[in-house]
Amino acid sequence: MPTSPQPTLASLAEDLASGRTRSVDLVEACLARIEDADGEGARAFSLVDRAGALKAAEGFDALRAAGAAPSPFAGIPIGIKDLFDVAGQVTTAGSKVLADAPPAPRDAPSVARLRKAGFVFIGRNTMTEFAYSGLGLNPHYGSPRAPYDRATGRISGGSTSGGAVAVADGMAHAALGTDTGGSARIPAAFCGIVGFKPTARRVPLDGAFPLSSSLDSIGPMARSVACCAALDAILAGEEPTLLTARPLAGLRLLIPATVALDELDSTVASAFEATIARLSQAGARVTSAPFPEFGEVAGINAKGGFTAAESYAVHRALLAEKAEGYDPRVSVRIKRGADQSAADYLDILAARRALIKRATARLAPYDALVLPTTPVIPPRVADLEGDDAAYGKANLLILRNPTLINMIDGCAISLPVAGEGGAPTGLMLAGPAESDARIFAIAAGIEAVLKG
Repeated sequence: MPTSPQPTLASLAEDLASGRTRSVDLVEACLARIEDADGEGARAFSLVDRAGALKAAEGFDALRAAGAAPSPFAGIPIGIKDLFDVAGQVTTAGSKVLADAPPAPRDAPSVARLRKAGFVFIGRNTMTEFAYSGLGLNPHYGSPRAPYDRATGRISGGSTSGGAVAVADGMAHAALGTDTGGSARIPAAFCGIVGFKPTARRVPLDGAFPLSSSLDSIGPMARSVACCAALDAILAGEEPTLLTARPLAGLRLLIPATVALDELDSTVASAFEATIARLSQAGARVTSAPFPEFGEVAGINAKGGFTAAESYAVHRALLAEKAEGYDPRVSVRIKRGADQSAADYLDILAARRALIKRATARLAPYDALVLPTTPVIPPRVADLEGDDAAYGKANLLILRNPTLINMIDGCAISLPVAGEGGAPTGLMLAGPAESDARIFAIAAGIEAVLKG
């Protein structure tokens, strides 16, 4: 893993514009890291498009030389989560049961928008099978390790595991991910990068293999808040604009004292407390108060919630044909959807509508929620791979805080915060639906304080 600070999309764009580097140079450097036998490339990518990436890079270098680059970011290598359709490639969604599926006839809209901006797709990133876990373990394609304590081997978080590791290790300069209950924010927190979950309806879900149509969203992972803001604008079909950091003086932040602070390990707790102290010293007005709506989420999801019901609807025919090919830890969760009745599902829909309405009203006096992204630092792979009970317990705990935001139809970002001994933790900022621009501005202001 690179030890020096790695470039942002803005700095790469400047280097390309000035001629200090070429797209071919960037792609070759990323490929070298992917192919490093001592690195995580074999576990972070299920497919590497060496020839296609180099050809695209040569094309963008020629366009830039002619003054015709489609955007300042043209030629920057990016990883694509394996559940997105890329024209001519098979979308396996991290599973062997789809390995014989026909290649996608066209790009997913999110992929097409990145392609139009000129990003170079260097490969498909590994993920939890069918995106159904927050841990990032995959018995089919490999489980990339988090950068922290790599000699021991710790999980990278899921489900966008390979994308986060690729960005952290310099194998790509950004990654396209999804977030149903933390699938972008959890790996970002565990790998020391930034991950963003937008208001779900802002980015079209077409061409992305679904987990839960009610909760799925598409978001970026990168090395700074500004990187994620630029990518989010492209994904939403908007024009990227200069991100202005919001000053912290007078900022109204709410720490939800219900559920979100339960079972924090000592590293996360101390890092969160220290971070809140810094934000208060910078002028933020931080309040801790109950958030009763968060106390209702576990009950709403007691029978598996939206993810079980909606994933079972997608998978039931495939399970009947190829159940033995699934990761058992994934299929058992999908099959919980078979036990939900139509009445159960309608109850969940009604409960969530009421939850969103009350949570949005509770958030109105504040600029943002602030809470730990995950309650714990990355667990050891060895503690989870052979123990189903430990796996299940860790999965529920690690998904908990991000899921709270998806359930209230919010948007959220995870910022990296180093804990004791350099252990990675995440600081999550969140707001109600359609507050994306505000959350980015606040996150940029907090990022500046934390780096200062």
